[in-house]
Amino acid sequence: MRLTQTTDYAMRVLFYLGGRDDGPTPIDRIAEAYDLKRSQLVRVVRQLIGAGYVDSVRGRGGGLRLIKRPNEIFLGRIVRQVEPDMRLINCVGCPILPACPLPTALVEATAAFVDVLDRYTLADILSADPRLEGLLGKL
Repeated sequence: MRLTQTTDYAMRVLFYLGGRDDGPTPIDRIAEAYDLKRSQLVRVVRQLIGAGYVDSVRGRGGGLRLIKRPNEIFLGRIVRQVEPDMRLINCVGCPILPACPLPTALVEATAAFVDVLDRYTLADILSADPRLEGLLGKL
């Protein structure tokens, strides 16, 4: 299974915000830290705001901040909310579809994949390796 760039960037934004405790972070700072285009992150951040993970603080000293604590943010939920289509293959138009068990197996496999991610929170990721805190602090 391969996740989209949107999920990759969503995770990066959450890691960055979860690894800091110094107030709202401008989106430009996150884009610069990961060497990404601001426009790429804006779309992802809008999804994270809509999903209730991130808040945007306007004005001087504004930026992005987590709404939930890292131990309340489950990775599987993030994937479900930002991935547009979790189908692994497109069976539409396949002549054997009416009798093929593959689509059912793939749906089950995808569910198992995301279920494993549901066992991990942002806090788990941020505390898994002490080097991560130092690396995030350098970003």
